[in-house]
Amino acid sequence: MDREGETAPAYLEMDSMGSEYGIDDIDRKIIDILMKDARTPYLEIARILKISEATVRKRVRSLESRGIIKGYTIKVDEKKLGYKVVALVGVDADPATFINVAREIAEMEEARMVAVSSGDHMIMAEIWAKDPDHFSSIIERISRMNGVKRICPAVILERIK
Repeated sequence: MDREGETAPAYLEMDSMGSEYGIDDIDRKIIDILMKDARTPYLEIARILKISEATVRKRVRSLESRGIIKGYTIKVDEKKLGYKVVALVGVDADPATFINVAREIAEMEEARMVAVSSGDHMIMAEIWAKDPDHFSSIIERISRMNGVKRICPAVILERIK
């Protein structure tokens, strides 16, 4: 860094994580703070990191424009919103159709997260349902999707983190 809070050119940053995107330790610390609480004021971040608020603002804007920060969100208690069943659902599909299946699941209102995976299942989805009957109907809809071979739901009993 040449001046307070300004990032050196990416080619000068050779650490093992994120260097190809021009991310330095200050950027990482800003990201960590925002991941814990996306509403943390820039002034508070500046105080924690001992840099100026303008530097924080500039760096966050840069992280956003480069697609490193993709958006901001909130955490909610799904049960207090009326969702009594929350599950991680593993889905296996024909190799030729699994991307289409993942996209179709992602379009479902009840799907809160959908990922393509290299683990036990090709697709992992977090599903929120109002009650067990609603959850059964969601699983039935997924099972009817073209190419779906197997569905393995795991109801979340309690979130630890």
